[in-house]
Amino acid sequence: MSGKPVILVGRKLPAAVEARLMRDYEAILNPDDKLYTSEEIIEISERVDAILPCHSEHLSADVIGKLSDRVKAIANFSVGYDHVDIEAAKKRGIIVTNTPDVLSDATAEIAILLMLAAARRASEGDRLVRSAGWKDWSPSFMVGTQVTGKRFGVIGMGRVGQVAARRARGFDMDIHYYNRKKLDPALEQGATFHADVDDLLVHADFLSIHCPATDETRGLLNAERIAKMPEGAIVVNTSRGAVVDDEALIAALKSGKIAAAGLDVFNGEPENIHPGYRALDNVFLLPHIGSATRETRDGMGFRALDNLDAIFAGKEPKDRVA
Repeated sequence: MSGKPVILVGRKLPAAVEARLMRDYEAILNPDDKLYTSEEIIEISERVDAILPCHSEHLSADVIGKLSDRVKAIANFSVGYDHVDIEAAKKRGIIVTNTPDVLSDATAEIAILLMLAAARRASEGDRLVRSAGWKDWSPSFMVGTQVTGKRFGVIGMGRVGQVAARRARGFDMDIHYYNRKKLDPALEQGATFHADVDDLLVHADFLSIHCPATDETRGLLNAERIAKMPEGAIVVNTSRGAVVDDEALIAALKSGKIAAAGLDVFNGEPENIHPGYRALDNVFLLPHIGSATRETRDGMGFRALDNLDAIFAGKEPKDRVA
């Protein structure tokens, strides 16, 4: 034994991150990238000092309550931490951290991709060409929604929301946002603040969701709120699926109230996504890849390790959430 802290790694991580882990810690890696069961995590916790999970591992209050007393920290490889019961961790004295900042650009890029793809019917067009179904052209063929000059509404003007807004300005979009607090004018960059979500929705030709999933935001975009949006609006979600009421959004997509949606996150992902989305042509779907660039995934891993380094050095980690 080296005397180094032992870290349980939830999933297969980038090579550079695993190399640093192996250098500085005794790491239980996951080369097969399998998803640990709750029972396996509890069992392995008897011989580890910390857990480095992704959003795919769900550490409920029950799981955390059964972890070994040896576990001192849960260093998430994610900015979101709704997969960890924070209150349960606090009661056990387990430090919880996340990885903010480093994925803002990558996630904002996906938000813009979703916006453009949904507006311009990209998934329909791709399928048409691949299936050899494209036979002709006419002025009424594959007509979508123009993005340039429209109103871009943001729910959650944090790091990712601010970057997405900056990217949207490249299309001469008028930025409107809802946030828990009004931003400093230097950060707003001319955006219009709305103190109420409902008021924002009235002004959102495009709605981009960037708030975390909390008790207050679960089901935030429901039928009542969708009814307040402009006819033919487009919804983009790169935050968490729980923020959206699936039944309400699917009904609005079927009726045309919402012209299209671009979704990278879902309730029940990956296996139990609402089947209604798959049946709709006016939805552009991605498999939760907002942070999936080499640069960002390395940055997330290094940020998680920075937090572990601080914890085991007896210092306060930079990204502590519990």
